[in-house]
Amino acid sequence: MAGKLRNHLGEMFRELFDFRELLVRMTQRDLTLRYKQSVMGFGWAICMPVLNTVLFSIVFTRVAPIQTPVPYPLFAYLGLTAWNLTASALRFSTLSLTSNTSLVTKVHFPREIFPLSAVLVTVVDTVVASIVLAGMMVYYGIGLHAAALLIPVILAVQVMFTAAVALLLAMGNLFYRDVKYVFEIFVTIWMFASAIVYPLDGVGGVAGTLLRLNPMTQFVDAYRSVLFLGQAPDMTAFLATALGSVVFVLASWLLFHTSEYRFAENI
Repeated sequence: MAGKLRNHLGEMFRELFDFRELLVRMTQRDLTLRYKQSVMGFGWAICMPVLNTVLFSIVFTRVAPIQTPVPYPLFAYLGLTAWNLTASALRFSTLSLTSNTSLVTKVHFPREIFPLSAVLVTVVDTVVASIVLAGMMVYYGIGLHAAALLIPVILAVQVMFTAAVALLLAMGNLFYRDVKYVFEIFVTIWMFASAIVYPLDGVGGVAGTLLRLNPMTQFVDAYRSVLFLGQAPDMTAFLATALGSVVFVLASWLLFHTSEYRFAENI
């Protein structure tokens, strides 16, 4: 059993390495298609976090004021930018197999390239959106500390977690077309069940425990810790999330890989 598992994992990594250039090309293609004939282009990567930040700023600074460690617009924009990375990646990856039926059925290459390229596209979008975040930090006088060097680590763990969910959703939507509709409901609930636009401090009881177990809460809280507070995140919680993300992405990838032979008959 262990030997068979090692063989599967080795095959998965070898195939992805052999087709790494195709993954890059697919990511470039998806970026081009997403913003083709778009007047704003990459501006759309900034537009939604900005609009949502304005909306939530009105609610949480005037209608129902809350206390945050930094000015609320900055607090919310970072949370929404991190959230959009995962939410947008999952939204596009869910349809990544069913919208490329001819390639899935006729060309031989690892099919995980489709959802993975959707994730990489949203990483590019997030980098673009982070330019506004940097400008807001300058405006509010928030400087960088040595803890900011942990950002690539936090981002890598978030990307692993997102890729794991993306693989499951892409495969699930191929087998059951209802998945894309259920996802839209779930992702809305998931956002408000994460500490994206409100602080984690002060939420206790069962709700607080569930919030802290939510991986998205851990990612957003980690970004805020290193950028706004200049300190490392809660390492016990973050390391548990990181280890869980590694196991999750390997398990999801393995399930995806062993189910590939059924993809063509379900298109």
